[in-house]
Amino acid sequence: MISFPKTIASAQAAHGVVRAGGTDLQERRLQGITTGDLVDLRDTAGLDRLELDELGLHLGAGLTVQTLATEPRILEGFPGLAQAAAGLATPQIRARGTLGGNVLQEVRCWYYRSPRQVCAKKGGAVCLSRQGDHLYHSCFDLGLCAAPHPSTLALALLVYEAEAELSSGSRLEIPALLGDGHDPRQTHALPPGELLVALHLPPAVPGESAAYGRATSRAQAEWPLVEVIVRLWIDLGKGRHPVAKITDARVAMGGVANRPLHLPLVEAALIGAEPTDEVLATAAARAAEGASPLPMTAYKVKLIPGIVRDVLTRARDAVLPPVVELPAATPGATPAPPTKELR
Repeated sequence: MISFPKTIASAQAAHGVVRAGGTDLQERRLQGITTGDLVDLRDTAGLDRLELDELGLHLGAGLTVQTLATEPRILEGFPGLAQAAAGLATPQIRARGTLGGNVLQEVRCWYYRSPRQVCAKKGGAVCLSRQGDHLYHSCFDLGLCAAPHPSTLALALLVYEAEAELSSGSRLEIPALLGDGHDPRQTHALPPGELLVALHLPPAVPGESAAYGRATSRAQAEWPLVEVIVRLWIDLGKGRHPVAKITDARVAMGGVANRPLHLPLVEAALIGAEPTDEVLATAAARAAEGASPLPMTAYKVKLIPGIVRDVLTRARDAVLPPVVELPAATPGATPAPPTKELR
């Protein structure tokens, strides 16, 4: 049986498994992991609302990933979120998948996805991947389930300090919505009987530069081995010989743990420093501190500094003028005036 509630209240009262875009749910139903009646949110009013005002950005949970990637107001004020949305999955999935569905989707572990296996996430006693094939799993050990958190948009919402609005009217900060990873049965901590209605982002901070990047085993349509999102604020300085300084930073990493990771050590190494290549490399190296890889995921620890440094560099280069390399002096030629080095 399938129902199509018209209002959030009736959707909350309906009995069954909730479906929005259905890109993950349909796959789980085909695999026999999820069964039962469906509550389809196709006709539920208000879930596709997008508003920007002095209080910040309101994103209905039913907005498509493609909307997040292309909406001009998001591109201008929240560029990291737009880049993350544009970088995930395929064009077809981005056109169908929703913000809420991406945040609340289930892990892609093959043991969980197999109807013949009973892993810890399905109520079993052990995480089967730890004893078997965990090549694409976590390298930071936060709990029994070793499958990495699957949501790129949850990672972006973490660095944008978003709040989740629930159908009861209450709100949860993103870390509270995702949980701490201790309970292997939970990929998120949405309370039973609640629906994720919207996400609220604080107002955009002027001067933001942002970048998103991922390391993958193939170029397109692949889950990330490591993914990173960065927000930087850089003061270019004033005067004849300006010195640029990083005044604030937000950095988070995914694909490496059963929850997206906030990286305060990287931020601390950036804030107050000049955005030189050396500073960015030193900060990026701190992203791997505390890693506890499984036997087959040690390679991810080696990937982390490089992808973090790359994303930091792209965020910096979006606002900082490049250093001009002067040509070698020609004998007898008039020397060129000195350039202002900002890096």
